[in-house]
Amino acid sequence: MLYNLKFYYSTLKNIQSAVFIFSFLLFAFINKSSAQNIHDINSPNGIYLNGNETPDSVKQKSGSSTTFKMKKQPWRAVAYSAVIPGAGQLYNKTYWKIPVILGLGGYFAYGIINNNNKYSDYRDQYLNSQTEQNPSGDPQLLNLREFYRDQRDNFIIYSAILYLANLIDAYIDAQLYDFNVSDKIKLGLLKDNKLIGINYSF
Repeated sequence: MLYNLKFYYSTLKNIQSAVFIFSFLLFAFINKSSAQNIHDINSPNGIYLNGNETPDSVKQKSGSSTTFKMKKQPWRAVAYSAVIPGAGQLYNKTYWKIPVILGLGGYFAYGIINNNNKYSDYRDQYLNSQTEQNPSGDPQLLNLREFYRDQRDNFIIYSAILYLANLIDAYIDAQLYDFNVSDKIKLGLLKDNKLIGINYSF
């Protein structure tokens, strides 16, 4: 009965952790997908977006394109996050993501250490329970040993997913650093050399 309660409790904790990670990844993806490419007013389709124009879309009055240089280097951000998780987000100035990454990382590290200690404890108890009269040992101790080993392995998987998400997010942040990500966008259409404006807010 004790094992069943612990198993159900652990299952709920695993589901909660998985949902939290999925929400974090989904929020990061939605945040990035809101970035809008800014088109020049003289684009062939006659459509432009008002706001902060991206450097690669701005053209000089003479008609020649300006040279665009990214302010952030994506692979440098990845390298920072690979060495210290959250450092790439610091480099990209997305400061709010740092406590999220560090908090989840700390929680997963605690889960790994705590469950590994319990696994080692029940492993030793199970080995001590094996005797000549009972070579298979105490089955309850065996179940607890396997349970905490699985828990430890799950937290290792969660940590690997978080680490990978940290690298991907750092790369995307650096790529989109120069783009306008305002929630308010004004859309204008060229018609008879006059502008028809449409305001849209998310």
